[in-house]
Amino acid sequence: MKIENKSVWFTVCVAALGYFVDIYDIQVFRVVGIESLRDGLKIPAAQIPHYFNDVLFNVQMAGMLIGGLLFGILGDKLGRKSILFSSILLYSLANIANAFVTNIELYVIFRFVAGFGLAGEIGAAITLTTEIMSKTQRGYGTMVIVAMGALGAVFAVFINRNSSGLVSIIGLQPWQCVYIVGGILGLLLLLLRYQTFESGMFDSVKKDDSIVKGDFLSLFRDKQKLFKYVCCIFIGLPIWFVIGVLIGRCPEIAKTNGVTGIVELPLATMYCYLGLSFGDLISGWLSQIFKNRIKVTAAFIVASSTSSLVFLFLKNESVTLFYFLCFLGGALTGFWALFVTIAAEQFGTNIRATVAITAPNFVRGFVIPITLSVSTLTFSFGIINAALWVGIVCMSLAFFSTLFLKETFGKDLNYIETQ
Repeated sequence: MKIENKSVWFTVCVAALGYFVDIYDIQVFRVVGIESLRDGLKIPAAQIPHYFNDVLFNVQMAGMLIGGLLFGILGDKLGRKSILFSSILLYSLANIANAFVTNIELYVIFRFVAGFGLAGEIGAAITLTTEIMSKTQRGYGTMVIVAMGALGAVFAVFINRNSSGLVSIIGLQPWQCVYIVGGILGLLLLLLRYQTFESGMFDSVKKDDSIVKGDFLSLFRDKQKLFKYVCCIFIGLPIWFVIGVLIGRCPEIAKTNGVTGIVELPLATMYCYLGLSFGDLISGWLSQIFKNRIKVTAAFIVASSTSSLVFLFLKNESVTLFYFLCFLGGALTGFWALFVTIAAEQFGTNIRATVAITAPNFVRGFVIPITLSVSTLTFSFGIINAALWVGIVCMSLAFFSTLFLKETFGKDLNYIETQ
């Protein structure tokens, strides 16, 4: 196996740390959101589920969708490294601001801004990694980035549960400390960004003014490109179905199924992301061993569908088993690295960042109709059946999308897309 040089791996490690902070700040609202609404903004208990599940979380995801469009285009026009820098600066400052909101309106604004900034990280990191590493080894780089990043959610739970020291020092509430830590981590990471380097593939394209770069609409002018792009997006739906519905609504699911014990959302989130980190390591390693990303992704989708059924229909289990199912669900949807890598490898250098940044953010944007559909169907069918039918749609779209995409393992990425 060829070993990449130290500067390449340094860039990969910085990207991994960036995604670690990115996931910390994406999931920090799931960890401290209820506490911040209850203890910080004094929202009445009856209104908290509405603001928590349907307003603030969805506003954050809408910010990621819109931010993904802008950062994706700019990633192909200005460069991958510059997007990584500007993205992390924006979401770090926004998360610090979240610690000092005084009303729900400000909270909505700053969760949107945070989501907008968070949109650029993973796609730009994966694009940069696929372009600077050798074509047969880049899967290891993307595997490290996503596996490391998933642990950011675990760290957010750890900070939330061990923030008493910070509270006594700076005199703020625990939920405020968790937001501030995330922002400070991001600002510190900017110092490492200066030591990374830009993709040589992008630099060569940037110098040629005759090449159109970051033309998002070109994806819609060609039916083949559009179909391929939509398939890339659909592959990621199961991941955020599990995170947004099964884990996001797990206290309600646990209560309905008679789980013996109290299920805490922050702990469920932590176990899920531990699973995601493990799953991304395994799926990335398997894709390198078998030299195939598509088949490994399809296998994980089938396995995730099975674990989701168990999660929804297993009755009267212990809280320990329930948390294990959260871990298992995360592990079997741990193909986020493969999903983004597949998207990046499907398109040429002049539009690669656009695709790799927008695709995961469209998946995140789909969380809005997914969660709202579950909420709407719950009134008529209950949470279990509502989640079941929405899950069937997500899993089916993802699986059949893998059948229409070409395998890209070892593909030479040094080419451009004609308009």
